[in-house]
Amino acid sequence: MTKISSRFFAAFIGVSALMCGIAFTSGGLASEKAPVVNPPAGQLQGVREDDAVVFRAIPYAAPPVGDRRWRPPAPMPRWDGIRAAEQKGVACMQPLMAEGTYDRGRIKMSEDCLTLDVTASANARKAPVMVWIHGGTLIWGTAHSKMYDSREFAKRGIVLVSINYRLGVLGYLAHPELSRESEENISGNYGLMDQMAALRWVRENIEAFGGDASNVTIFGESAGALSVEYLLASPRARGLFDKAIVQSGYLFTMPELREARYEEKSAEAIGVELAEKLGVSGISELRAMEALSLVDRTAKAGYAPYGTIDGKILKRQLVDTFDRGEQAPVPLMAGFTSGEVRSLRFLLPPLPETTEAYASDISARYGDLAETYLGLYPPQDLEEIQLDAARDVVFGWASERLVRKQAALGQPSYLYLFSHSYPAANEANLEAFHASEVPFVFGSLKGTPEGWPAIPDTEAERNISGAMLDYWTSFARDGQPTSGRGPDWTKFASGRAYMEFGEVPTLSRDLFPGMYELHEQVMCRRRLSGKQSWNWRTGSIAPVLPKPAQQCSVRP
Repeated sequence: MTKISSRFFAAFIGVSALMCGIAFTSGGLASEKAPVVNPPAGQLQGVREDDAVVFRAIPYAAPPVGDRRWRPPAPMPRWDGIRAAEQKGVACMQPLMAEGTYDRGRIKMSEDCLTLDVTASANARKAPVMVWIHGGTLIWGTAHSKMYDSREFAKRGIVLVSINYRLGVLGYLAHPELSRESEENISGNYGLMDQMAALRWVRENIEAFGGDASNVTIFGESAGALSVEYLLASPRARGLFDKAIVQSGYLFTMPELREARYEEKSAEAIGVELAEKLGVSGISELRAMEALSLVDRTAKAGYAPYGTIDGKILKRQLVDTFDRGEQAPVPLMAGFTSGEVRSLRFLLPPLPETTEAYASDISARYGDLAETYLGLYPPQDLEEIQLDAARDVVFGWASERLVRKQAALGQPSYLYLFSHSYPAANEANLEAFHASEVPFVFGSLKGTPEGWPAIPDTEAERNISGAMLDYWTSFARDGQPTSGRGPDWTKFASGRAYMEFGEVPTLSRDLFPGMYELHEQVMCRRRLSGKQSWNWRTGSIAPVLPKPAQQCSVRP
């Protein structure tokens, strides 16, 4: 079919659809049958599910395959005709996940994976837009998970976009050869650039789905939350979103592109070392490797993906960006779960044999801060204390730091703690575990993976989920989280307020007193030394703390 006849065919189908009342595409959706939209990217036909319309596996960038492996995402040309968008898409390439809480079993995946899903009310008009960035350690995950069913968001007047992005070695590898290929002499951060390309696609196309391109909230959990932090920090992402939600984010040290610092090798050196471990001589051989073999072998080689400080996309460590006030000046929500590390016990140090041994070890490692540390994490129930300490050094401190720094910019910022649990989680010793809030945020209580503690179908669970949906969607709408199922959510700047999601939402103040101040001091001293990283290491696996420094005094 020639290009002319293709356009004629598309126009004929579009007119026929309109005459039959199937769709209209000027700033909103209305459909009794298969919905059709006509954004600048090209015409799409989705599906109706209950009161929502869903468009799946929409390509937002050209396939990053062949010679395009390890290159920035390229624009996707407008397609001719009506593209089918009814079927679930594939995940980006990733190794098989170990059996357990988060395992989703075998999933369809491909290197051609830069797609997104859009869910909206059938009659959406200028609706707030939320863009979900999935977690999974930047190694696993997909936009198309059943747990991310977005119909509850659509019921509340939100257009929800869920995005795929390149993962693992395919998304974050830096290497001197790749840097030389780049006009800017940089490499790495391809997955982050994918996320930016998806956000640009949203700005340019979302109006056709009934969304307001000038009111976009990004949100994510775990590595998705880290991605939100990268987007907040990156000057290249400025103007692509208007609000942000960080669920269980962290602020670990990142590698710099060419310099080794804070116990981190340079990102390029990590890439060279990886190629050597795989027995290949350079990028041409890495590009020739079959994708699944590549991701499996790099995972077994211990490659860990992170953002790279390249001076362009990410200019400096996240803590430095936020200290300088260089992050995006947007309203922010951030929080974590009370049992984060119950499902991440590999982060825990070995359990001391006695309480005396624990106290002695902490004194040797934390010096003048040992008394403060032991006050927060006393030598009593050592397993529980270590769970709390690991939670705070990774997630608790990061969450409070983010809202503090955003409040310092004069932006509305809100802190939360998710402590809700239920019988199956309690029986598995997984009370309020890492990511356990996600099905409550999405209202997808029956959509969890097989290994997930089953959420009971009770009024209490539906109520806490409904409240969280209310707070999240109202924040996306106007920057003020509210719910008829709970109290007004006060800004953090007003007396260190936070919302706890336990049996019911409860507004409280001063979360875990002294926690932030301790871990901020620890991070500051490690950073000032230039020789220690800040990450998950706490207790008996923490390096000996550098001496006190006046620059590291922390105001409560």
